Amino acid sequence: MKRRNFIKAAGALSVVPAMGMASSLENAASTSGTKEIYEWRIYTLTSDGELLDSFFKDTLLPAYNRKKVKTGAFKLFKPKDEEKEQRHILFIYPDIGTYLKVKKTIWDDKEFRRKADGFYTQSAPNPVYSNLESYLSEGFDKIPVHRIPDPSRTLFEIRIYRSPNEEANQRKVKMFNKEEIDLFDKVGINSVLYGEIMAGPRMPALLYLTWYKDEKTRSDAWSKFVNHPDWKRMSALPEYAHTATNNQSIFLSPMPYSQL
Repeated sequence: MKRRNFIKAAGALSVVPAMGMASSLENAASTSGTKEIYEWRIYTLTSDGELLDSFFKDTLLPAYNRKKVKTGAFKLFKPKDEEKEQRHILFIYPDIGTYLKVKKTIWDDKEFRRKADGFYTQSAPNPVYSNLESYLSEGFDKIPVHRIPDPSRTLFEIRIYRSPNEEANQRKVKMFNKEEIDLFDKVGINSVLYGEIMAGPRMPALLYLTWYKDEKTRSDAWSKFVNHPDWKRMSALPEYAHTATNNQSIFLSPMPYSQL
């Protein structure tokens, strides 16, 4: 009887839609108390990025994959005139323990060191990026594990919300967990992940990543959001006042080797 019940349950699970599966994973992670850890790196390039892209695609990201770390890779969606090109690399760790372990063991990976040697030798006297900015964050209670974007996605948006102090930052996180993410879901702002920043260039802060089919769908979704009665109600609540006073938004395109 137990075996039949197991087979029945497994069969039912196999036909769960993608969003349903994401919700199941989120609920499981929430119940277990496990939250993903997100390391978001922003590389400011000194050239067209060909050498760095080859390094990411063939060497660095596969090394992280071997350690069970999923990765995303992005470039600027539409760079402005004279704006330096960037690469945004996302590492998704299942927990903080994995993050700490990978940081120590990646340099002991013989295959990684062998493949990376040429890149490091070539780029040391001729740097391929002028700056590396990094954010380390922990998933939100509402979405403790990331959601998978639809294959039709062409546009991603990373937003970094900075707060005037730690208490205000906690209230903004609460706002997302309690009702803002739910409203995003209603209006078509497609969530990938949310992270409370534990270490970064400017703090206190949080970041989140969303995706869209194209620019029009993003514009339509945000128009629905800002005009929605739920947003007007929650944004006027005293408990959420002055929670995010400096917001940065960056539009991104997925690289061919991105796993998101």
